[in-house]
Amino acid sequence: MSTPAPSRPRPRLSADPVPSRGGDTHRRRTGRPHLLALLFFAGYAALSVTKHLQLRSTGYDLGIFEQAVRAYAQLRTPVSELKGAGYNLLGDHFHPILATLAPLYRLFPTPLTLLTAQAALLALSVIPVTRLAIRTTTPRLGTAIGIAYGLSWGLQKAVAFDFHEIAFAVPLLAFCLERLALRHWRTAAAWAAPLVLVKEDLPLTVTAIGLYILLSGRRRLGTAVLAYGVLSGLLIVLVVIPAFNPDGHYDYLHTATQATGDPLTRLLLPPQKLGTLLALLAPTAFLALRSPLILLALPTLAWRFWSTNPAYWGLGYHYSAVLMPIVFLAFADALGRLNRPRLVTQAVAVSVTSSLLALPFLPLRDLAGPAWRPSPWADAARQVMAAVPDGAEIAAVNYLAPQLTSRARVYRFPQVLDTSTKPEWLLISDPARGGMPDFAGELSRLPELPSLGYRLVMERSGIQLYRLADR
Repeated sequence: MSTPAPSRPRPRLSADPVPSRGGDTHRRRTGRPHLLALLFFAGYAALSVTKHLQLRSTGYDLGIFEQAVRAYAQLRTPVSELKGAGYNLLGDHFHPILATLAPLYRLFPTPLTLLTAQAALLALSVIPVTRLAIRTTTPRLGTAIGIAYGLSWGLQKAVAFDFHEIAFAVPLLAFCLERLALRHWRTAAAWAAPLVLVKEDLPLTVTAIGLYILLSGRRRLGTAVLAYGVLSGLLIVLVVIPAFNPDGHYDYLHTATQATGDPLTRLLLPPQKLGTLLALLAPTAFLALRSPLILLALPTLAWRFWSTNPAYWGLGYHYSAVLMPIVFLAFADALGRLNRPRLVTQAVAVSVTSSLLALPFLPLRDLAGPAWRPSPWADAARQVMAAVPDGAEIAAVNYLAPQLTSRARVYRFPQVLDTSTKPEWLLISDPARGGMPDFAGELSRLPELPSLGYRLVMERSGIQLYRLADR
């Protein structure tokens, strides 16, 4: 009787759940993602907090978001005076998820609360990225991918530029895509659902997630998520935002509907857009393209590149933060599809090396020294601001505005001079008298102040405080 030939084992796809490899080893490897997240939280928080203490945060956008969260904490509508008197921020962007910060802000009413919360949210996303990478490779290689992700330029740029609502989207997307990779469809859909409360462009991503689930064979669930994304997006952009907007429309829709020639040329040119694509994929040795998860980056890339606003096309600000978990989870998923251990190791080495080589050019480099140097204007600014009473109405230049939004009603100088609002106080920094630099053109209105009834009442190192003469 012949012995039957042994059956060949089924190749494992990264989407298949991977069993644990023994008790002690499993316990050691599951602790690594949480430790990494804790370390990155410390780094992110240190960077953003020191920037604020050095007067390098701005009214646009930290001050604006603090005014919204402060209003939620006081059970008011999210009005931001920096955007304009009585301006409801839900008429600018749709981000009701900010209300979840209200209880924390009620306990700690300071912009540092927002910055620390953002650091925690971004660091939290390190856990699912590292966890999937460990599952699809090895504990050592997976941890290395987690480090490369935490150091990624998109996250660093977001940490360095004030606070933004997209900090909520980063961990939601990370946990969602981890579940998609493991074919845990219902859990993935649950993580995707709150994305529509973060910002009005994210229903597009939710729609793509629904399509992904649909094409993976879960037709009913996929169709439901897809419909949820489409309908919520249309409702938010066409109904909700216009209802709160002072002009009755969604201000950013014109950049999507404006015709500018050939669509393909508009999406791919100027070359700055291609540079952004290269910067996104290079840290994964371009292997992220081997995973279908990378398709979930298309909605964000499409609206950014289709827009006529050049600020959306490049590497600056916070716009690429939501792409980082997609790219790195696609990378981890792709590595699980390879049956070439040496190539996997080389790809991870490329990822870590590229992140480390870029570090001297990215914000976290400041933790090596500049982040801890005292600002030459901080003490002077705090002395001047101490003369402003709590609850006062004041207009301030951009870099000084977020220093007061926790205890005063702050407008933007000099824009407030062109409105009917006349705050009692003005806070200005004059570089010609040793003050800190600010946006160009803000000081051109100084000669008008005496005729408007303002007189200088205090000055320290070029930081000037004006008050209405009849008060």
